[in-house]
Amino acid sequence: MPAARTADLLAAAVAEGRGLPAFNVITLEHAEAIAAGAELSGSPVVLQISQNAVAYHGGRLLPLARACAEIAAAAKVPVSLHLDHVEDFDLLRASAAAGFSSAMYDASALPHAENVKRTAEAAEWAHRHGLHLEAELGRVGGKDGEPPLSPHAPGARTDPAEAARYVAETGVDALAVAVGSSHAMTTRTALLDHDLIRRLAEAVPVPLVLHGSSGVADDELSAGLAAGLVKVNIGTALNTAFTPAVRQHLAEAPAVTDPRKYLAPARTAMTGAVARLAAVVSSPGRSSRSSA
Repeated sequence: MPAARTADLLAAAVAEGRGLPAFNVITLEHAEAIAAGAELSGSPVVLQISQNAVAYHGGRLLPLARACAEIAAAAKVPVSLHLDHVEDFDLLRASAAAGFSSAMYDASALPHAENVKRTAEAAEWAHRHGLHLEAELGRVGGKDGEPPLSPHAPGARTDPAEAARYVAETGVDALAVAVGSSHAMTTRTALLDHDLIRRLAEAVPVPLVLHGSSGVADDELSAGLAAGLVKVNIGTALNTAFTPAVRQHLAEAPAVTDPRKYLAPARTAMTGAVARLAAVVSSPGRSSRSSA
């Protein structure tokens, strides 16, 4: 069957009072592990390809996107395709023909007025082409090697009133918010601002998205979901499972040259990480909201 649509998966998560896990894809092994882990947990998931991942593959979107579409179609649980952290409008335009049902347009580093203008244009284009559009307000930090923001830095937290205006002015369908997490964390020490999440969920009529969740412990994730988060993006946690498995295999068998010998256990390690985190995120525990 064809891949699921992200908007439908989000609507179901909201109605059922649970979260929707979204996992970042870099290689084919990532996509295979995400689908396998989702099947083990019985959870719907989102396969996400970021602009950085596209750049890693030589700027070519279609090869990885088509592989992910095939994996999503063959999965025994609903799996959708999402293009993440897109700053290049030409890449956004390529998403509909490449099989994506959703995208995240990221103008968060721009001055606020320019962020609103460009995101509104992106949302208008996305809706004309049947895509669900996510955006970001506030600065999660830690992306592309930048240091995490201090919790007290200007712009390091999303303001509920500003978020409500931003959604109304741009017409986006989901909003990534800055509530204490940071991209690329390899330790799970981030503390979420649960009161802020609750206030954002009350003020914003679209699902809230957490970026940088790999640095957030399970109990913090569960509390954040209970406070109002819906979509949870997960990337670094897969790599911290994948890479040590590769290192261990090569240390134990230094003469190995066949990449299948070390990629297979790395893919298995990622599958386990996906299954565990998907179960945490998709466990019911939120009050259902009427909007999605």
